Amino acid sequence: MCIQRRAFERIPVNIKVRFYCYDTDYLGTVTNLSENGMFISMNKMLFPFDSRIDIIIPLSDKLLRVPVLVIRMTRSEQIFDGMGVEVLNSSPDYLAFVSSLK
Repeated sequence: MCIQRRAFERIPVNIKVRFYCYDTDYLGTVTNLSENGMFISMNKMLFPFDSRIDIIIPLSDKLLRVPVLVIRMTRSEQIFDGMGVEVLNSSPDYLAFVSSLK
């Protein structure tokens, strides 16, 4: 049996974020993140959705915009309630933010 290890450690968090998709404003909660990805839970997300979106993370002094690629969706019954995303082009600000959480 082969056990896959992640390239980066996941950090458990509880961070409120927002993102926009087809003129709809969504709120979600990042439940874990790493240098190259995050999982976002939300109440409900409707389709269709863009596979590339910007996640907005509010910091104390600014908004951190993180471009991501949606790589998987989770659902409970008929409602999509979470998504795993891959961070595209990790910025120094995003990497510093993740480091500050370790």
